This record gives sequence, structure tokens and C-alpha cells, in this order.
Amino acid sequence: MLTHLSIRDFAIVKTLDLDLSKGLTAITGETGAGKSIAIDALGLCLGDRAEAGLVRSGAGKAVVTANFDLSNLRTAQAWLTELDLDDEDNCLIRRVVSAEGRSKAYINGTPVPLQQLKCLGEFLVSVHGQHAHQRLLKTDVQLAHLDSFAEHEPLLNKVSSHYFALKQAQKRFKQLSENQQQRDDRRQLLAYQVSELDDFAIQENEFEELELEHKKLSNSQALLEETQLSFHQLYESEEFNAQSAIQSSLDRLSVLLEHDPSLSPIVSILNEAAINIDEAAQELRAYTEQLEIDPLKMQQVEARYSLALELARKHNILPESLYATHQELAAEYAGLAEDENHLELLKSEVQELQQSYLETALKLSLSRNKAASKLAKQVQNEIQSMNMQHAKFEIEVNFDNSQTPSALGQDQINFMVATNPGQAADRLDKVVSGGELSRIGLAIQVIASSKNHIPTMIFDEVDTGISGPTASIVGQLLRKLGKSTQVLCVTHLPQVAACGHNQMFVTKFTDKQTTETHMISLSESERIEELARLLAGDKLTESAIANAKELLGSID
Repeated sequence: MLTHLSIRDFAIVKTLDLDLSKGLTAITGETGAGKSIAIDALGLCLGDRAEAGLVRSGAGKAVVTANFDLSNLRTAQAWLTELDLDDEDNCLIRRVVSAEGRSKAYINGTPVPLQQLKCLGEFLVSVHGQHAHQRLLKTDVQLAHLDSFAEHEPLLNKVSSHYFALKQAQKRFKQLSENQQQRDDRRQLLAYQVSELDDFAIQENEFEELELEHKKLSNSQALLEETQLSFHQLYESEEFNAQSAIQSSLDRLSVLLEHDPSLSPIVSILNEAAINIDEAAQELRAYTEQLEIDPLKMQQVEARYSLALELARKHNILPESLYATHQELAAEYAGLAEDENHLELLKSEVQELQQSYLETALKLSLSRNKAASKLAKQVQNEIQSMNMQHAKFEIEVNFDNSQTPSALGQDQINFMVATNPGQAADRLDKVVSGGELSRIGLAIQVIASSKNHIPTMIFDEVDTGISGPTASIVGQLLRKLGKSTQVLCVTHLPQVAACGHNQMFVTKFTDKQTTETHMISLSESERIEELARLLAGDKLTESAIANAKELLGSID
């Protein structure tokens, strides 16, 4: 529970230190004195948004520190231990906001991100604002109250899991379905193109080889004639050939070596030349012998070469890329066929997920119906005790599998009430007055507190629209709640304030230049005076004081 709250330079508070205890603590004060400032400061400490306007005028920063006793709160202890933020049974939270609006947060002296403050705050404090009962008119809020009461979080998580799996499958199916016509058109084109390329069946690097062979066959006659002529000139000509000429020069120079040895290098060069010419002549002989002029082969190569060029032009690519293009188009065509198979599989998957979702959502609906009966009975008992003796409260849970699925199932929830005998139950917004709605909202909040196990509950003027005997009943209800939970209640009703185990008074002081808010704990005599003020106004009378004593003394 919250044991201490320290506020420095926050709004119109210069300095404020509050020691808080168990039970119901009523907070009263003058109108405009800032009764809700301590609650706002605590909200900041637990992760509310920080703004520069929260810093007291003229101050450099606002600092709010809250100390909690966690000795009976194992969930919060476990959370802190997991993040290595634990300090035995104590938890100290501090929030600092600069005049520029920048903020820092600390848990047990360790800097933490804002999200961790918010997460921790859910274990520590539950705040019910003065307009919380108006939110009860919204069906999503009604659903949240029912689910919280039912305590079927695993079932909710299962429905949510099935829902998101279904959404993802539906999204993929929709994307594939929307492109169906484009894929059909593309598949038809690819079927023709791939079939044509399959028939041609060009191999990797084949075009380069085909091009070389085409050039060779196209010039085979010239190749034969010229190579034969070259062989003749190098080796066979009787009148003159290169081999004979070099050999003749070699013979003469070899004789001259005896007279001048310096001719030796030249003789060596001619020897090598004679050998090279002989080898070249033999190669030419072999080449001309294997070279053949084959018109039929030339026709075949010409046809395949031309078809390769034609296919390359069709696909607007270089002929050398024909093989790679064939592989790419074939892979794309196979991929489109896979898409068709995948579309059918996705269709089956969507149907299976829809069935799983509906089955789980139906189980959730049955759980809600069961919890709705119990919650409605408890709410009815509570509001009947709050001067709504003839009220009948019901909760409708209607499963509608025709509506669009959601992560929360497919139930339509309506809180229904009949406030007068013989009157048919109808939705809250059509039946109840503001005061009646406040009582119903308070009853639900009190019932919910027994389920959420949060140690500190704050009610900020939730008794708006309530007066007279009903106010006394509400006060007794909050006092009863305070026996098991720490309750802080900002109120303007003396009947509610009198039910507090403790009472604090908020006052505002101004010297025409600055304004300060103070909050003090009241003694019994001071409580009597404050209750008298609430009963009679600022002018205290003997009868008002007597009424205050009687009111305070009547509390069990």
C-alpha cells in the first residue's frame, strides 16, 4: 500500500508530505483548493504524461516521491525482482519534471523508462475519476468490467491469438486473390514463352560456340583454299618455298662459320625458323585434311543460329543471355503455379482458422454468460442497498457469429437496468439518472476491487450526483472496502467523509503574489469542525457541530 507521498513544487503545491495508513482516508476541502492535486501527483509518479505546466511557477523542477509497502503484494515483488529493481518489501518511486517539460523516473534509485512506471503502477494503484461512471455507458468499458470479473484471461488470450492468426491468413489470401487476374495473364504468356524456349533447348554457353561454328562453316571454302596455298608456299612449291629458302641460307652460313664465329647466333635463329616452318607446315597439312565443306551441316547451323537471334529479338535481350532468360522465365512460371497451390492451401487454412476462432470465441461467450449472472446479482445487491430498492440489474451477452471477428470475441455486451417496479430493463443510457449511474458505477468498482487485488484504490469525487441517505450508504460501502484495501476518497459529502477511518483537509493560501496548497491530517475535533462546515457551509453553528458529532458518532 501507499505509505508516504512527498510533493515538491508541483502545480500550486510548494511542499507537501503525507503519511498514509490503512483504511478509508477521506479528503475534503474548499472548492478550488486542489483536493485532487495529490492524486494528480501520484498519477505522475506512476507514469502519467509530464508537462512543463506541472512545475510550480518560478521553480526549476517538480519532484514527486511515493513510497509503497509491498509486504503483501507478491506480484509486484516478483516483477521488481525480475528487473533487478527490488528492495525487499519496500518500493520507492520518484519522478522529476524540469521546467522545460523533460522528465526522469526512478524505481528504488534506478533510472527506468516511463513504460516500466506504468507497468508497475498497475500492480499498486487503481484510480477511479469523477467521470468514470460516464464511461460505464460505453459497451467496451462494460465488456472490460465483465472480463475482469470473470478472470478468464487465458481464454481471452487464446481468442486473441486465434484472431490475429486468422487476420494474417486472411490478409495473405486477399493479397493473392486480388492479383489473380494479373497472375493468370502472366501465366498464359509465360506458358507460351517457356514452351518455345523449351523446344529450342539452348544450353549454357551454346550460342558462343554456335556463333564460332557458323563463322567457320560460312567461310570454309576460303579457309581451305588459303590454308592449302600457305602450305604450298611454305613447304611444297618446287619453284620456291620458305622451307627450301631458309635451308639454303642455313647451309651457306654454316660454311662461313669457320671464317667468322660471330655468325653463330644467326645460324641458331635460322635453325629455329626451319624447325618452326616445318611444324607450321605439318599443322597446316593436318588442318586442310580435316577441313570439309558440308552444305547440310551448314544449313543446320545456319537455321539454329538464326532462330537464336530471332528468339533474342523477341525477348529484347542479347543472344548470349538466351539461356539465362529461359531459366528465369521457367522459374517464374513454376512460381506462379506454386502461388495457385498456395492460394488453395491458404483458403483451407483460413477456413480452419475461422472454425478454431469461432469455437474459442463461443467458449469465451459461455464463460462471460456464466460470469454475467454472478456479476449482475452482486451489482443488484449493492445498488439496492444504495437507495435503489426496486432496481433490477441484468447483463446481456449475445454471441453474434455474423459480425466481424475481433480480438475480444464476438459478443455484444449490454448492462441493463430497471429502476422502478414493472419497468422493463433497458440500456443504462436510456434509463438511469446521473446519480443512479454513479451508484451503479461505484458498485461495479467496489466489486471489481475484490478481484484485482490492487492494494490502493483512489476515488476522485465518484459520489457526484449522490446525496442524503444514499451518500451515507456509499460512505459505508467505501468504509467496508477500506477494511481490506487502502482507499483514498476525494469527496464533498459529509456523509462520505464521516465514514473515513482518517480524514485530510485541503486548504489554499495566497498572498496575492503566490498561491500554495496544503493538506493536513485532521484530529477528531478538527474532523467535527470540517464535517460541520460541509453540512452548514463556512459559518459554523452549534446545531451544525451537533449534527457533525452525531454523524461521526453514528459510524460503526
